[in-house]
Amino acid sequence: MSQVIWDDMTESPGALTPISTQGGPLPYEQPAKLKGRRRLLQSLQRISSSPSLAKMGRVPQSTYTGGGKGSMSCVSLASSSSYKHGHSYGNSYSSSQSSAGFSTAPTSVASTPGVDAQNFDLGARIRLLDGELANNASSVPRSVPLPADMRPVSKDAILAATSGAVGVLEDYFTKPLVRVKEFRKRKNFNFWGDLPHEIAVHILQFLGPKEIVRCSVVSKAWHKMCFDGQLWINVDTEEYYKKIPAAALTKIITAAGPFVRDLNLRGCAQMPESWGEDGQNITDACRNLEYFSLEGCRIDRSSVHYFLLRNPRLVHINLCGMKCLNNSTLKIISRKCQMLEHLNISWCVNMDTKGLLPIVQSCPRLKDLRAGEIRGFGDKTLLLELYKRNTLERLVLSHCVDLDNESLTVLIQGTDPEMDPLTDRAVVPPRKLRHLDLSRCTALTDDGIKSLAYNVPELCGLQLSHCEGLTDNALDGLFESTPLLTHLDLEELDHLTNDSMQNLARSNCASRLQHLNISFCENLGDSGMLQVVKSVPQLRTLFMDNTRVSDLVLTEAAAQVRARDRVAPVSPNVPPTVGLHLVVYDCQNVTWTGVREILSRNTEPNRREVISLKCFYGYQDTVNEHMKRVLKGDAKAASRLERKWGDYMVASEEAGAQGAGARRRRRRLREAAMVHADEEEGGPRGGRRRARSGGCAIM
Repeated sequence: MSQVIWDDMTESPGALTPISTQGGPLPYEQPAKLKGRRRLLQSLQRISSSPSLAKMGRVPQSTYTGGGKGSMSCVSLASSSSYKHGHSYGNSYSSSQSSAGFSTAPTSVASTPGVDAQNFDLGARIRLLDGELANNASSVPRSVPLPADMRPVSKDAILAATSGAVGVLEDYFTKPLVRVKEFRKRKNFNFWGDLPHEIAVHILQFLGPKEIVRCSVVSKAWHKMCFDGQLWINVDTEEYYKKIPAAALTKIITAAGPFVRDLNLRGCAQMPESWGEDGQNITDACRNLEYFSLEGCRIDRSSVHYFLLRNPRLVHINLCGMKCLNNSTLKIISRKCQMLEHLNISWCVNMDTKGLLPIVQSCPRLKDLRAGEIRGFGDKTLLLELYKRNTLERLVLSHCVDLDNESLTVLIQGTDPEMDPLTDRAVVPPRKLRHLDLSRCTALTDDGIKSLAYNVPELCGLQLSHCEGLTDNALDGLFESTPLLTHLDLEELDHLTNDSMQNLARSNCASRLQHLNISFCENLGDSGMLQVVKSVPQLRTLFMDNTRVSDLVLTEAAAQVRARDRVAPVSPNVPPTVGLHLVVYDCQNVTWTGVREILSRNTEPNRREVISLKCFYGYQDTVNEHMKRVLKGDAKAASRLERKWGDYMVASEEAGAQGAGARRRRRRLREAAMVHADEEEGGPRGGRRRARSGGCAIM
C-alpha cells in the first residue's frame, strides 16, 4: 500500500471548513442535517470509528495498523459529487505549509473525531484503489475509499471471492441470505401396485406356504400374485398335510403348473381316490416333475399312471405303502422314467421282483432301491443283474423272507467267482454299497453275512436286527473290513456275546462309529460294553435296554463326555447341547447311583455336551425335569434337584433296613420325599406345588 501524503489532501466540498485563527482552536460551524443514504453512511462512520469496537472482539482489517483507535479509512464515508467513494479533504485538515507540519484543527467532517498532530501515526496504512490513481494526474491520492468489507456487494461477488480464499472474515452485511427450501409433500403411491411383479414375488418367497395362502385373501391382485407358479416350485406338504383341504391343494398344484419340480403329497389322505377331471388338469399342468412322493395316499392306479406318463424327467419316486399299484406301474416307470435314481416301493404287496427287473435294466442311474417286504428275492435273476450293474449305494431289503444265503452271495459276489487260494476269498470288484438293510431277513445265517466281509469297503450303515440265526462268527471279518462304518444295528441277536463287542472296540471302524443298537442282546454286559464306550470317541447314540450292563457303563459314559468337553472349546453363556443319548431301561443292574452319576455330570460347570438318559420309569420323571433345567442353562436349579433326589433315595434305602430306629428312618423318608416332590413339581422358580394337607383327619 502506498503512503499517503498529508500535505496534498484536498478539502471535501460540501462540508464545513474550519476558520483559521491564530493562537487558538478553530471554531466549528453547525453542519446541515443529512438524509437518506448520507445519513446511513454517517451512522456507519460513527460505529466504525468508535474505540468500543475493539472491545467487542471485531477483527480489524489486515491492511490497517492501529492501536484500537478509529482508522483513517473511516473519513471516506462522507459522499462527494466529485469523488465516487467519498469526500476529499482540503489543506485545512493537513497542510505542508503550516509551521508545525500538521494542522491542529479537528476534521472538517461533522462526526469525525479530531486528530492530534503529535499523536498521529505517520506510518498508518490507508487502502487505495487503483482507479483513483489512474484518474488523477498526480500520484498523490486525493481521498480515502470505503473499506472493502463494508461495501455493499452482490451474492455472486461474495461467492467468487470466498471460493479461492481461505479464512475470509464475514459480518452481518457480507453474509449471504440462505433461502429455506420449501418442503413438498411426496405424492402418494401404491407400494405393491407400483412394485415390479418379479420383486413382489421374490419378497413373498421368504414366507412359508401357510402364510402365502393367508395373504391370497387380501385382494384379487394379491390372490393372483400369491398363486404365481414361481412361488410353488417346491410343493412339500410334510408340515401342513393334515390342515390343508384337498380343494386348496389341487388349486395350488394347478396354478403352479410347469413350475413345480418337487411334489410331495406324503400322508395326504384327504386327496380323493379318483381325481377325474381335476386329476386330468393337474397332470396336464405338471409336466416337469423331478421329485414325486405319494406315500400314504389313496390315489387310484390310473391317476398315478397318468402322472408317470406325463413326467419323463422324474429322478425320485416314492410309492411306499400303495397297495393299489402292481407290476404294470413298474413297467411304465421302466419305459418313461429312465433318469430314475431313487425308487421306493416298500410295502407294495402286489409287486415282486419280476416288475423290478426291467427297471434295473433300463435305469442305469439307479442308486437307491428300497424294496422292503417285496416277494421273489429267492429268484437270482434280479440279484445277478444288480451285481453286474453295481450302481446301488443304498439297498433296503427288510422283511424280505425269501432272501437267503445263496441270494445274498449272488448279490455280493456273483456266480462262480474266482477264489484267492491264500485267503479263500472271492476276487470280485468291490461293491459301492454305503447302506445295507437286511433286518428281519430270517433266512440269513453266518454264511450269508460272511460274504459281505472285504467286499463292501465303503459301507457306512448296516442293519442286521432280528436276524436270529447270526452269531459272533458272522461279524468278525465284517468289522475289520468296514473302516467307514458309522451306524450299526444288532437289536435282538440273542447269540451275540461280549467277544463281538471287544472285536468292535479293536476294529478300524471304532474311531468313526456314532450309533450302536444292542437292545435285547441279553448276553452282553460290562466286559464288552466298557471297552466299546472307552474306544469309541464319537459315539452319539447307544441303545442298551434289556441287557446286563450296570452302573459302570454309565459312569464310563459320563467320563467320556467329560473328556470331550476338555478338548472342545467352551463358549461362555451358551446352554449345553445333548451329545450322547443313552437308553438303559429294563436293565436290572442299573440303579439310581448310576443315574445320579449322569445327573451330576450334566450339572458340572463349563460343560458343552450333556447326556440324555432313558432309564427306569420310576426315575424318568426326575431325569426329564433335570434335563429340562440343564438345557435352559439353570445349572443351580438342576443341581438342587439332583441333590434332593439323592437324599430321598438314600432315605428310601435306609427306611427299608431292619432294626432299631425304623420309625425315625420312615419319618426321615417322608420328609425327604416331600422336599423332593416340592422341588420337582415346583420347578426352578417355585411354580405350583403339591398340597400339604397332612392327610385325612378321620383315617
